[in-house]
Amino acid sequence: MNLNPIQLFDTDSSTFTYILVAPGEKEAVIIDPVERHWERDLQHLQRLGLKLRYVFETHAHADHVTSAGRLCELTGAVAAVPGGCGITPAELQLKDGDVIRFGADEEIRVLHTPGHTAGSMSYVWRGNVFTGDTLLIDGCGRTDFQSGSAESLYDSVTSKLFTLPDDTLMWPGHDYKGQAVSTIGWEKRHNARMVNRSRADFVQLMGELKLPKPKLIDVAVPANQNLGLPHSA
Repeated sequence: MNLNPIQLFDTDSSTFTYILVAPGEKEAVIIDPVERHWERDLQHLQRLGLKLRYVFETHAHADHVTSAGRLCELTGAVAAVPGGCGITPAELQLKDGDVIRFGADEEIRVLHTPGHTAGSMSYVWRGNVFTGDTLLIDGCGRTDFQSGSAESLYDSVTSKLFTLPDDTLMWPGHDYKGQAVSTIGWEKRHNARMVNRSRADFVQLMGELKLPKPKLIDVAVPANQNLGLPHSA
């Protein structure tokens, strides 16, 4: 059964944050929270009478600093992160195929979907998939830094994400065009980066993008590898 998450947005980095909770449940999880919005996110949880159980990251972000560490300190939640992203302070280092449970009977299935970064993860919950920067609406994440790989991203999308049911709701980590949600079926038929391209064609396309370096990468990545918390002296 599809059950929509609470979708929140950061205008500076065009980042989506998601709160997941089932009807009648009191435990929630949050995916990809942004440091400048930690108070907003806590207020959402408090208004709904929710206890935060896990804070998930899809990867170590290059364009914003996470509030994962702060939220965990304030709520007692557990940080759940991709095991290949070097986020060493996190208590739960995820690997492909893990199933994380919360609430009475809620499950999040972990998919390792490398390509944007070597450790990138996607999360499947109740007919929804949260794809981080691996698959975007009518696009995909870049592959030219943080051990990115166009070959790996093509394989992650075509062999893992596109094998999910067509009616799976696809919730991206970012959107820059005012969109909010797609489906796996729509992306399989229409995604401008992926459709009717061979693996070699896709690799060539990604290699020719010549995108500028993210402005915050030198600050954001080290901060996010420490869950957004200041490093100890």
